[in-house]
Amino acid sequence: MSDTANDAQQHEHTFESADAGASTTFPMQCSALRKNGFVVIKNRPCKIVEMSTSKTGKHGHAKVHLVAIDIFTQKKLEELCPSTHNMDVPNVRRTEFQLLDVTDDGFLSLMSDDGTTKDDVKIPDGEVGDKIKKNFVEDGKDTNVIVLTAMGEEVAIDAKDAPANK
Repeated sequence: MSDTANDAQQHEHTFESADAGASTTFPMQCSALRKNGFVVIKNRPCKIVEMSTSKTGKHGHAKVHLVAIDIFTQKKLEELCPSTHNMDVPNVRRTEFQLLDVTDDGFLSLMSDDGTTKDDVKIPDGEVGDKIKKNFVEDGKDTNVIVLTAMGEEVAIDAKDAPANK
């Protein structure tokens, strides 16, 4: 079996699990990737923080060295790939929700613009989690939470005061 047939088989299962048949990733040539863009390294959606291209010898290909941070775990990952090769780029969606409540077990109770509620996003550790707790729990402010979704995973990445309703 050829490599491309193998790749196609590996990617088939991802389409079924994605909502409404949308793909969770799309291919992009290595040389077209940009700093602060997204890329999949070791099956993890990452944000590119550094990239450099090395010229190679007479018959080789230029190589792109990527340094990226996993958008969910904050782990640093690196990849070296020929500039002409394709790499997967995750479809990343940012959604702003109104925060309704923080449950005792650390989950956010969120409401989208259309009124549907979502209760499966955990309050993140660190700065963002502290900001959510301070704004909403301590100060009692109306708070909006920005949720990043990629490859079937979600994380709250920011919180801000909700615009006042007039």
